[in-house]
Amino acid sequence: MIEPITGRYAHLALQGRVHRIYYEEAGEGMPLLCLHTAGSDSRQYRAVLNDAHILKSYRVVAFDMPWHGKSSPSGGWQRDEPYRLTTQAYTDMVMTIARELGLDRPVVMGCSIGGRIVLHLALKHARELRALIGLQSAAYVERYYDATWMDHAEVHGGRAAGGLAYGLMSPHSPDEHRWETVWHYMQGGPGVFSGDLHFYQVEGDIRAQLDAIDTSACPLYLLTGEYDYSASPRDTEAAAARIRGAKVTIMKGLGHFPMSENPQAFLNYLRPVLDEIRLR
Repeated sequence: MIEPITGRYAHLALQGRVHRIYYEEAGEGMPLLCLHTAGSDSRQYRAVLNDAHILKSYRVVAFDMPWHGKSSPSGGWQRDEPYRLTTQAYTDMVMTIARELGLDRPVVMGCSIGGRIVLHLALKHARELRALIGLQSAAYVERYYDATWMDHAEVHGGRAAGGLAYGLMSPHSPDEHRWETVWHYMQGGPGVFSGDLHFYQVEGDIRAQLDAIDTSACPLYLLTGEYDYSASPRDTEAAAARIRGAKVTIMKGLGHFPMSENPQAFLNYLRPVLDEIRLR
């Protein structure tokens, strides 16, 4: 079997530097832009990119952020400051990629750090987007690990990242998909996971701004797996309580990486949301 996914590279200027960004796409119709989690890459969305029901109505696009997957850092990275993701850089990246790939008012779906940036996009770019879907979204997450061990010469960074990812998944998710998710994390570059978590657990705190999000301008759907101590159902519900019109679904039996750890169960939750967005 040959999958319907096409992979390409786009040369884009982000934060004043040219980047070679890898992205995959499939399907036709309304654009759906997918954002991967911290320290991983767009392979997490392979099930969405292969789902016949979704591809009938959506052009699904998933990209690797710079430093992740097949998207390398920009030239001269070894001479600069360590990688640190910020709200401004992340927001600009998403909107630039949407524009350069010709995605007219896309639906944007992100998980974990992607679920956080969805809230920032709802705040700043609601009228440029058709709808937003936050997976494992929380307005703020306290640091639950010692950051020094995530990028240390005496620690295998890939195994440390993989171990952390494994603990965030549901015990009910199939072993095959859980371990594939772990493998993606074990392949990350040194310092990239912790650099993403700088946004997630330090700089990207949006608690003070939630009340300003206007879901009448852009619908917001929040889907959270119940087995997650990073962005727990309680965290998602607390954020949604301050966003008038936000729609919350707690996904039974799923964890922090629903689209990759248990793809079929996740698609059962996602398809009705995408159908509702399409019919609006």
